[in-house]
Amino acid sequence: MSRESHIEASPDHVRVSLLTISDTRTEESDTSGQYLTSELRAQGHEVVDYRIVRDDALDIRGALNALMRQSQLIITSGGTGITGRDVTIPVVESLITKPMPGFGELFRMLSYREVKGSAMLSRAVGGLAGSTLIFALPGSLNAVQTAWEGLLRDELGHLVFEMTRHVQPGVSGVPVAPDEAESGEGLKVVPPVL
Repeated sequence: MSRESHIEASPDHVRVSLLTISDTRTEESDTSGQYLTSELRAQGHEVVDYRIVRDDALDIRGALNALMRQSQLIITSGGTGITGRDVTIPVVESLITKPMPGFGELFRMLSYREVKGSAMLSRAVGGLAGSTLIFALPGSLNAVQTAWEGLLRDELGHLVFEMTRHVQPGVSGVPVAPDEAESGEGLKVVPPVL
């Protein structure tokens, strides 16, 4: 199938959850969360949940596990830098079963045009976690706008189409092939929900 036929077959509406990771933001001060909520709804997508959690690995993991049960796609903002409190990326990476390295690479390329070498401080990452796509973005409104406008806005339906057009190994009782499991090759089974 061509990209155009994939786009035509893609769903118009995606179930999306938003997770802001911050020790200081509230719903009133979370401009990134407000922006994404507005943009998603304007595009006809369903925002099924929106939460703010502290920069704490257990809080982040708990929220992501809950959101994965109800969402096709999760966008997080915050905690992607290199400070001692930035723990989002290790948590997200521990859940990802199919990494999408191109997302982080393209995000940093777009960011470089705006913030030059500071773009290297972002560890933004994306990938498939079982049957949910997760994209972890920096917390700043500018970074979220860059990712939304440059990467996610026009691809949400296509991403969900690709994720759902074949059953994912290890999801919904579909096991990884025994020879792949024994050799360590292939895909990992979805991590248990804690």
